[in-house]
Amino acid sequence: MIWLKMLIGALVVLVIQLFTQTRFFYLAALAPLFPTFTLISHFLIGTQRSVANFKIALVFSMLGVIPHLIYTVLVFFTFSHMGLYKSLLLGMVGWLVAAAILVLVWQQYQP
Repeated sequence: MIWLKMLIGALVVLVIQLFTQTRFFYLAALAPLFPTFTLISHFLIGTQRSVANFKIALVFSMLGVIPHLIYTVLVFFTFSHMGLYKSLLLGMVGWLVAAAILVLVWQQYQP
């Protein structure tokens, strides 16, 4: 199974690289959002855990969009002022902080 995961990851990176070289370069930003790894994790959770646990994982997946949104918004609004590298770094920090808050809040409200 690990080889399949590695192959899928490599294929996604290849698709991203190919899209960046076309006039449809913006699709390179959509490709990593294809739920490749989400599909794998949902399959594994769905086959190894209870229905209730699977539903909990689905809700957490939905909330996981929030850190990505924060990353994207930070990069969007800081890129023209800070440059590419600094804005990407700030976006990653924002993602990490938002993800940490999400996990901490999630743990507080779990039974």
